[in-house]
Amino acid sequence: MRKTDKKIDNQIRQVLTQVCEIALNEYSGFQWLTHTVNYSDFPKSLQVICVFDTHYNLNRFMASVERDTLSKLIQTKLFSIKVTIDSRQVCYNCEDNRNKKLH
Repeated sequence: MRKTDKKIDNQIRQVLTQVCEIALNEYSGFQWLTHTVNYSDFPKSLQVICVFDTHYNLNRFMASVERDTLSKLIQTKLFSIKVTIDSRQVCYNCEDNRNKKLH
């Protein structure tokens, strides 16, 4: 990882930590989030994965307007550090499905 990639990654982690703190208080069953990225194809390769505790809470969240709200919060926070992503780059998952990405 290049020095500039590390700097960007640190900024991403900082804003996503802010999102995580908000989401923990706002969304029932939300547990944590993470990101993956390949800096040779940045920002198109950036994926943010939001993880919920149970299938029930995940399904309830996915069927609500809260999904759009959280996605927009992630996009806004990333935009504040000049990183633009599409809502399709935000994935949702359940702790029971850690190896599967759900949209």
